[in-house]
Amino acid sequence: MRINCPHCGTRPVEEFTFNGDASVQRPASNDPKTMDQWFDYVYLRDNPKGRFDEYVHHSSGCRAWLVVTRDTQTHEVFGVVTARDHAKKRVKA
Repeated sequence: MRINCPHCGTRPVEEFTFNGDASVQRPASNDPKTMDQWFDYVYLRDNPKGRFDEYVHHSSGCRAWLVVTRDTQTHEVFGVVTARDHAKKRVKA
């Protein structure tokens, strides 16, 4: 699998570290009443088949955080954006 880093160009997958679901929303509060939300955020994750947005760190390259949209069964990559641009897009939606 090859990933098209916005900064470095197309690079082999071995340069990247995969870090999980990019669609999960971090709880907005540190209030003790939100501990159930924090538990879900930290520990409960789906492992879906098909198209999936996930955080990826270009750990052996530019060290940028990216969001890669790929198929978890075929590993086909549909798109790559910086994590910052992904977060901005989510705020506007």
